[in-house]
Amino acid sequence: MIKIDITKKLHGSNGQMDLDINLDIKKGDFVALTGLSGSGKTTLLRILAGLEDANGNIKIDNEIWLDKKSVLSPQKRKIGFVFQDYALFDNMTVEKNLLFVNNDKRLAKKLLDMTELSELKNRYPNSLSGGQKQRVSLCRAMMNKPKLLLMDEPLSALDPNMRTKLQNEILALHKEFNTTTIMVSHDPSEIYRLSSRVVVLNLGKIVDDGKPKDILLKTSGSQKFSFEGELLDIKKVDVIYIAIVAIGQQLVEVVISHDEVQNLKIGQSVRVSTKAFSPILTK
Repeated sequence: MIKIDITKKLHGSNGQMDLDINLDIKKGDFVALTGLSGSGKTTLLRILAGLEDANGNIKIDNEIWLDKKSVLSPQKRKIGFVFQDYALFDNMTVEKNLLFVNNDKRLAKKLLDMTELSELKNRYPNSLSGGQKQRVSLCRAMMNKPKLLLMDEPLSALDPNMRTKLQNEILALHKEFNTTTIMVSHDPSEIYRLSSRVVVLNLGKIVDDGKPKDILLKTSGSQKFSFEGELLDIKKVDVIYIAIVAIGQQLVEVVISHDEVQNLKIGQSVRVSTKAFSPILTK
């Protein structure tokens, strides 16, 4: 069990704010941390890792990481941290990057086998693709069998196919080692696929907390589907208005009424939903 009860003054996207987090996480959970940029997600990870200070308490099992009297150093927290930028040692081979953390060749071989990196173990990071580097980074984070694995948007720079492949490997490692995992992500499909719980932050506070299906599938009444997106433009075509909305990597056109136009502003977040909906799936 991880018990987090911390506060910290932050300068967020809307000025100064208080990061105020009270959270209990069960051993073996996979928690997705999401919310608007500047809401405190990465700062929370860094506080858990011991890379930033905070007021309050952090306790894992019976071990105190933070309280009024003491702060456990990052080296003693037994965490794994996967960054966006890989943070590999360029002068070390793939295998030596892992063994630098823990000189356990059997564990290194197992991790490299699981992530299909065994044939690359003698290569240097600068000769690897982005996906390969991120797999090495993930393996290295698992080398000390961490009590807590922290990941800060680890797949955001990768193409969709590679993201899907690494999502499978992250999930396999999470289950194999029964590691408690907290991952920052803005990708709904990634969150739904990997996590057992979603925690949403806004301006330093937890504003939603629950199962991925309950948090991500925001339908109400008789709505058949509902997506969030950004309103890019509103165009008048003859006697109707058409809203252009960006949903993920796709643009959609939605017919709206004159009254709806009066309440909308370009750039704001909107929800697109419908009641009558008979989808057709094609590959």
